[in-house]
Amino acid sequence: MNTGNTGNAATPAVGFEAACATLETALRGATRQVIVEHAESAADFRNALLRLRDGMRAHAWTTATFPLNLTSIVARYDAKTRKEGFHALNDWDGLADHVVNADTIPVDVLNFLVANRGDEPPDPVALAILLDYYLMHVLALLSLRVWDEGRADEQLDRLQSLLDDLQGPNGSGQLFAADAESLILIATCHYEREERGYDLLLERVRTLSHAHRLKIALGHAASMGSHLRFGFEATYARDTTKTRDDNVADYPWLCFALATLMREYARMRNAGESGVERDHVVEALLNGLSADARAFVGDHPPASLLPSEAERAAFRDLFRAHRLELLDEFERFRPRDEGYSPLAFFFNFSHNVLKGTIVDALLRGEPWPLTLNDLLTGVPADDPKNDQRRALAETLMGYARAHPSPIRGRMMPVIVYDPATGRQAMSVAVKKLEG
Repeated sequence: MNTGNTGNAATPAVGFEAACATLETALRGATRQVIVEHAESAADFRNALLRLRDGMRAHAWTTATFPLNLTSIVARYDAKTRKEGFHALNDWDGLADHVVNADTIPVDVLNFLVANRGDEPPDPVALAILLDYYLMHVLALLSLRVWDEGRADEQLDRLQSLLDDLQGPNGSGQLFAADAESLILIATCHYEREERGYDLLLERVRTLSHAHRLKIALGHAASMGSHLRFGFEATYARDTTKTRDDNVADYPWLCFALATLMREYARMRNAGESGVERDHVVEALLNGLSADARAFVGDHPPASLLPSEAERAAFRDLFRAHRLELLDEFERFRPRDEGYSPLAFFFNFSHNVLKGTIVDALLRGEPWPLTLNDLLTGVPADDPKNDQRRALAETLMGYARAHPSPIRGRMMPVIVYDPATGRQAMSVAVKKLEG
């Protein structure tokens, strides 16, 4: 077996369906098992990881029976996505502060594992998690290309099937995202120095079906609530003006998410629907509003929302019509010292939450049975997952405290779980919503 060298392996035709077919074959068959077994046969974990890294850098593995060649797929779609303003596969170089890292995010994580566990015997579980993490990023890249051939809803459904395969019985057991719509969030939720791609992507998202838009709204409202609350507390020293000025690309997305959720809430209420699905909508509304409620319900929106004024006004009017009932429902989601609440979860980028989850799984050699979406909800309150959610959030906070980042001249953790601060943020938001 030769990894990291395309050899004579046929290069697949590039096109969305061809790309999906190639990935489907790999995800449903024995390809991943063969790749991991070859890496595991190395003398130590370091060399096993380096074998896997060769394939991840080349986007190709050549085996006698299960070749996998994603080179042309990744090259074409990554180039198109970069032209539109997104680096779905590569993180920003925080030290150089002017370029993206040369290696992809999965390779960056693999290099970290080489440094921290390289002298150990090969760990097949960690190798399988890393391979799945790489393949998840390929799916996330594809999620930004579902509009290319004019059948975005159909292509997003196709990606859902691939995501199910990735997280199915042939994989490592590590979960990443609850749905294909969340792959769009994962692909775009790390730092981009130029934010020109977000407006174009939002225009495209608006063309999706209601069901797809609703899933995107649920994930983005919760994620942006946690992200903006972190910025308000840590980065901008509780200065709303600075929060707004430095998050110009986020506010139109949050406005879209809130308006979509508000319409769904009104529909559910009028139809007499209650239960877990309604609770998810209410919780996400509260989370999205928690960082800057007045921007969406007040009469003086920030400049970043002026192009979205019709949507913001529609949200505001519908919210005001249901204000009393919603405020009453919001109280059920006030963070408690026990249990789990996403309102107590603060972070700089969703990407770092997922990356931290994977790093912890790799260091322990055991997958987390939680998706990124699981950390963005505490519904229902008696969900057995809530203990795991809290354990993971506090684990990530522990890493963030051990490896703080410079913010406003101070070293601070970029992931925090704190119910008391969550309650304070909710109280401030509710007061603004009552006015």
